Amino acid sequence: MSGTDIPPVVKVIELIGSSPTSWENAAANAVAEASKSVRNIRGVDLKRCTAKVDKGKIVEYRAVVKVAFIVERDD
Repeated sequence: MSGTDIPPVVKVIELIGSSPTSWENAAANAVAEASKSVRNIRGVDLKRCTAKVDKGKIVEYRAVVKVAFIVERDD
């Protein structure tokens, strides 16, 4: 079996992104930051949305995401 016949291995990491404007931006920020040090990101799973509240207003949106990426092989 050659190296190209081996199916890819996918690793999943959990991250928390934040944004002052929305949960969508919080998730996007988590993926953007992860992509600075992780290659081959293929998907994201939004697990949970939370927020920080101050004086009755949301001041920070937080998104807990699982980011999936293909593990590189030494062929």
